[in-house]
Amino acid sequence: MSIRNAPAGEPVRGAESALIVLVHGLWMTGHELFMLRRRLSVGAGLPAVTFSYPTLAGSLDRHAGALVDFARQQGVQQVHFVGHSLGGLVILRALQQADHAFNGRAVLIGSPLQGSHAAREVLRLMPFARSLLGDAIYHECVESQSRCWDGRCDVGVIAGSRGMGLGRLFAALEGDHDGTVRVAETQLPGARDHIVLPVSHSGMVLSSEVARQAGAFLRTGAFQR
Repeated sequence: MSIRNAPAGEPVRGAESALIVLVHGLWMTGHELFMLRRRLSVGAGLPAVTFSYPTLAGSLDRHAGALVDFARQQGVQQVHFVGHSLGGLVILRALQQADHAFNGRAVLIGSPLQGSHAAREVLRLMPFARSLLGDAIYHECVESQSRCWDGRCDVGVIAGSRGMGLGRLFAALEGDHDGTVRVAETQLPGARDHIVLPVSHSGMVLSSEVARQAGAFLRTGAFQR
């Protein structure tokens, strides 16, 4: 199978039977995932595309519905998903909407699956900052309830433990964290596997080890230890 990368938002056209869809996080456009997309494509031996969405406008359900439509438009038999931060929440909601449709695996990287203490502290200190976080973060990470996964798709979670990030400016993050999201907030009951790597929240998209582990999970359903 030939390996091809498509720019953010551009579908892959051809005879491929499987591909990887990457989903970016808050304040990103998808172009920031270039290195991760390239490494995943080579490591997993599959073409990779990036789904782009307006992170500050619209609900998580809206973003997830758009992701489902985008994935279906690729015209392949199997779709794998990799999402960073908010992107992981978008993927999880998309799989809840259409888990049966894609027949692949998903890796959620640094995603606040059990809410975000940092986001809550930002709004406590600066109530006017809700527009800077967007509706999806507000409803899913500030007002969120606990999440679990009971769908068909194998889900793996990668957390970071290098505590360097913007979250530390607003919140005292207890326990291991990546500077923005606590390791405890990345736990997902029902996930197939969970691993903690010595990377920061923003550094995850540039980390060769994160890409290697994500590729391993997509291939085998488990992280390498």
